[in-house]
Amino acid sequence: MNTMGWIIYFIFIIGLMYLLAIRPQQKEKKKAQELMASVAVGDSVLTSSGFYGVIIDMTDDTVIVEFGSNKNCRIPMRKDAIVQVEKPEL
Repeated sequence: MNTMGWIIYFIFIIGLMYLLAIRPQQKEKKKAQELMASVAVGDSVLTSSGFYGVIIDMTDDTVIVEFGSNKNCRIPMRKDAIVQVEKPEL
């Protein structure tokens, strides 16, 4: 019975680690992938560095974001630097 108790304890610890570490990380990764798939030209975005801008061009893994009101500051950046997307109102 002692060996069976250790096996059950070990399975419990592995299950707990899955619920506390692996599963939330998988959910966050899926959410980030959905965010990257929904990004389109004209969307207002918040970057990981805290800047707000508008996407003016896209390629597979990069976007060109326009910052500021003077429309002269255009910076290419990776898509994974985007942390929040706001769709324009029609």
